[in-house]
Amino acid sequence: MSLPSRAEAPPPIDAGPAYAAFLARDARFDGRLFVGVTTTGVYCRPVCRVRTPLAPHCRFFGHAAAAEAAGFRPCLRCRPELAPGWAATELSSRLAWAAAQRLQAGPAQAGRLDELASRLGISDRHLRRVFRQAFGVSPVDYAQTQRLLMAKRLLTDTRLPVTEVALAAGFGSLRRLQTLFRSRYRLAPSALRRDRRAAALPEVRADVAPTESIQLDLAYRPPLDWPRLLGFLAARALPGVEAVDLPGAAGTPAGAYRRSLRLAGDEVGGGAHIGWIEVTPSTRTDALRLTLSPALLPVLPAVLAALRRLFDLDGDPQAVAAVLGALAADAPGLRLPGCVDGFELAVRAVLGQQITVKAAHTLAGRLVAALGEPFEAADRPPGLTHLFPTPQRLAEAAPETIGALGIVRQRVTALQALARAVVLGQLDLGPTADVEATLTRLEALPGIGPWTARYIALRALAWPDAWPSGDVALMRALGASDAREADRRAEAWRPWRGYATMHLWRRLAEGAPAWPSTDKEPA
Repeated sequence: MSLPSRAEAPPPIDAGPAYAAFLARDARFDGRLFVGVTTTGVYCRPVCRVRTPLAPHCRFFGHAAAAEAAGFRPCLRCRPELAPGWAATELSSRLAWAAAQRLQAGPAQAGRLDELASRLGISDRHLRRVFRQAFGVSPVDYAQTQRLLMAKRLLTDTRLPVTEVALAAGFGSLRRLQTLFRSRYRLAPSALRRDRRAAALPEVRADVAPTESIQLDLAYRPPLDWPRLLGFLAARALPGVEAVDLPGAAGTPAGAYRRSLRLAGDEVGGGAHIGWIEVTPSTRTDALRLTLSPALLPVLPAVLAALRRLFDLDGDPQAVAAVLGALAADAPGLRLPGCVDGFELAVRAVLGQQITVKAAHTLAGRLVAALGEPFEAADRPPGLTHLFPTPQRLAEAAPETIGALGIVRQRVTALQALARAVVLGQLDLGPTADVEATLTRLEALPGIGPWTARYIALRALAWPDAWPSGDVALMRALGASDAREADRRAEAWRPWRGYATMHLWRRLAEGAPAWPSTDKEPA
């Protein structure tokens, strides 16, 4: 087998700045830089607190998979599996980023390599080429690293039996996990568990069934403005589907987000997996704590990927602040809230056309109560009573039934056309979809114009440069006389106009004066 050419490999990392970041324990590089130490055979995150090795003993990688492909095994102290990921704008190829997102979400989202390439509209050969250029490894090696790191995470942080760990991490069998764990990490999964018990952590019993909730941490690059993020989600929380406790609430002083969740399984598992999640701040630095029901274990990678999108945990606040300047200075941790389901978000966007957030919230609650499936899990948190309606259910509903909820005829038509397009596979509303093609397909549907399409792109497609042109609130926040003037002034904020949108909406909600208050253009 021939080695990849130089053109197929990512550019080498400059060792000088990389080592300086490692010395400084710089959190800005967490998830973007991994340090392999030749004297130990271990690779670390740049924030690792171990004794710093000498520069000649360090090798630097942009991704954990590349470090493992070079023969290094993950550090047990800084735990590379907890590092945040890459944002869509940080890689030279959005195709490679989209493929990586699907691989991280597990087999149900990625499928076989040829299926993944087909979903992305390219050949599997081209996929392998662009992926190696971006990550330095093949998609297969990348997926294998993701599964191993997920298994390591579950072995360390949960009381799940090893067999359940293997299945939740995406391995077809316990034997496969054991074989790869020994070959890559030079120890058996049970040995990692023994080390865990020696550290006086809760005892792990082999006969523990997955009937208790699971807790895992989700890392991010600081800062993260948790109160404002929760406030945005609370104002739009779907009654019965979502519940939000704002910081200071009794019982959850730090605030909490909860929701019911339905995720499709793979061909082997079949059907949908239904459960609930709760997210709160973690005691670990720069992380959120996820608690989820055991029913979601078979699709755990997809759950983690969805929540990273919802809370924008792979975002880069420093890069955003560098472009937005003074606009972001008083709220540098403001994130771009995503979603866990693109169809759900698109329905909300249509319901919110030309009405207030509160009115849209009311209509969405009626839709959930009428067409949503009751959520009857015995261990469900208070306030979660329904699952959001499926595209199939909404497409097949009688228009009169939807109209009786107070939704005008034009929006009923738009909602059902949207649902049919998703059911028929004509519309992909996931974060890996091609943005321009999706915008074109959305605007071809009845009742969906440019504003709605771009709002969907902002939150469902993870497009950080989305700008809902014509938004009245944005024009008011900018003090612009018309959409053309607002659009012109927003050009200064590329490629982060989505974040600029969030800051302008935030300023308007908080009663701040129009931006800018002088004649100067945004910095």
